Amino acid sequence: MPEFRKDAVVDRWVILASDRAKRPQPNAGKNEPAQTDPCPFCAGNEAMTPPAVLTYRANDPDSNIATWSVRVVPNKYPALVNEGSWTGQSNSIYQTMSGLGAHEVIIEAPEHVVNMGALNEKQVEQILRAYRDRIVELRNDQRWRSILIYKNQGAEAGATLEHIHSQLIALPIVPRTLQEEIDGARNYHDLNKCCVYCTVIHQEVGAQSRMVAESERFIVFCPYASRFPYETWILPKQHATCFEYGSEEDYAGLARSLRETLIRFNRRFKNPPFNYFIHSNPLGEAANAYYHWHMEILPKLSQVAGFEWGSGAYINSVAPEDAARHLREVTL
Repeated sequence: MPEFRKDAVVDRWVILASDRAKRPQPNAGKNEPAQTDPCPFCAGNEAMTPPAVLTYRANDPDSNIATWSVRVVPNKYPALVNEGSWTGQSNSIYQTMSGLGAHEVIIEAPEHVVNMGALNEKQVEQILRAYRDRIVELRNDQRWRSILIYKNQGAEAGATLEHIHSQLIALPIVPRTLQEEIDGARNYHDLNKCCVYCTVIHQEVGAQSRMVAESERFIVFCPYASRFPYETWILPKQHATCFEYGSEEDYAGLARSLRETLIRFNRRFKNPPFNYFIHSNPLGEAANAYYHWHMEILPKLSQVAGFEWGSGAYINSVAPEDAARHLREVTL
């Protein structure tokens, strides 16, 4: 059984999940040959995963590849388990809670695709809709306070299977990083009576130096204080607190912006590994005027080393203005 343990000095929870070590490791090294064992995420191997909690049927009824286009399944090696309630105990200064949560895998294509940038716009849109549908469903469970959507593509980014997939974890807590964003956004709003993210959008569109792309509904830019080389964010232009309450046009627009951004990375860096995640409002809180959901994309082009781990600060060797210019110059 996994468990949460709280650091006795700082307000940080750690998840201990020993069963995660049992995961298959066919994608463990970047110099190893391509995966040769049967892939549990490929069409025809559905029995190798737990039963799906969401399935989008294939648009083409005559397809001989698969009857589905996107599947969501419980993680076979979960970091947290969906059993019981969140109970805990204290031992002197140490606090422990049961490892309660829901951990799911979004299988993004029936074919053995290894790069999300190879998908067409409609396929990416379906993945985003699957995120939305699962969040909306899990919202009904009062045990969850937040849901994190994240993706690891490539071994260096933490993927243990190369077949494209992303993950969802429903948590009984609000993660520290998300809470820091919310607190900072609330403080800014209290002082300035406006959303800091909306202000950032206005600033970046006006300056243009860190902009990568702009559409009717979204901006893509390298943030002013980027932690990593080519760190890129996607923000909706219209203020929105929760990712899962977007319109149909919003998901179509986000799919276009996300796909084009990944293509820019692929062509600039020859298919780099990357992580992305979506930060959205905690589940128990109403929509508000200060927090603004967004997606952060972090290509793995550098290593976090001793200074970063020791200080909590970051050294970025590529100015965001240069990174944005290089990405803008990529021909789509």
